[in-house]
Amino acid sequence: MAEAVQIQLKKGVLELCVLALLSKHDSYAYEIASRLAEGIDMGEGTIYPLMRRMQADGLVDTYLVESSAGPPRKYYRLTEAGKESFVAQKAEWAAFSRAVEEILGGAE
Repeated sequence: MAEAVQIQLKKGVLELCVLALLSKHDSYAYEIASRLAEGIDMGEGTIYPLMRRMQADGLVDTYLVESSAGPPRKYYRLTEAGKESFVAQKAEWAAFSRAVEEILGGAE
């Protein structure tokens, strides 16, 4: 039961985490997946469908960068809509997490 709850919580913040990473610098999917695996223990297979959806939603666009080791890498960068979405989602998250902390008794 606890594992299912944990998975749902992670899925709920995944897009926000990707937007946050891309707000710092452009990146490719494997690098994003590695950061998410390290930070919130999300599997690599989760990131590719999310990146496709975010691109279809106009939050990110892509460009290719030549790689010395293999084919060119597809880099993702935030669009203006992605930057706006990040600001809005970050504010929503802050308000939501404060409210949850108050309910849980963590915030005094």
